[in-house]
This record gives sequence, structure tokens and C-alpha cells, in this order.
Amino acid sequence: MGILWFILIFISLTDHGDAHGPDICNHKGGLCRIANCISGEYSTQYCFEPIILCCKSLSPAITKS
Repeated sequence: MGILWFILIFISLTDHGDAHGPDICNHKGGLCRIANCISGEYSTQYCFEPIILCCKSLSPAITKS
């Protein structure tokens, strides 16, 4: 019975309106984080609403050529 509740909770988290999933978050340059973004990041959307946020860096990353 515990597994059934886990599956139902997981489905309800992934089925919410603004939950886009980790692939879209990563594609847009963000990372999925549980509950809060770390210092220097801001929340742009949800990976799995309402717990896992898609966080992006405040400053663009510097890349070496």
C-alpha cells in the first residue's frame, strides 16, 4: 500500500500545471534544486511543482575559448 501512495504522489507532482521537468530546465541553462535555489541563483519555473525548482545563475557563466 505504501508503494501505491508513493506512485500517486509522484504522478500528482509531475502532473501539475507549471511543472516542465528537468530536461527543459537544463536546456534553458538551469538546474533543478529541491525547495530553494542556492546563493547567486533565482527560480525561473518548476521542474516538479511545488517542491523542485528550476534555478538559474544571476550572472552568466564565463566560458573559455
